[in-house]
Amino acid sequence: MASERKALPVIDTTRCTGCGWCVAVCPPHVLSLAVVPGWQKKSTLHDEAGCTGCAKCAVRCPFDAITMQRIADLPPPR
Repeated sequence: MASERKALPVIDTTRCTGCGWCVAVCPPHVLSLAVVPGWQKKSTLHDEAGCTGCAKCAVRCPFDAITMQRIADLPPPR
């Protein structure tokens, strides 16, 4: 439930290599790989509402590209 969630993953696209490990370990399957300019794949949070905030993606990322940010500290959605 979103009200119980304390943090969301924030992906640093300059560190993300598109390896897909975060996508593989995400229990609610809210992360995916998306093609960005230059035809590179990068991880993206495609379903923020479905994220449980478990941080498995951040723990598994071998490139430290994912950090968990408290919801109160996130900028409002556009």
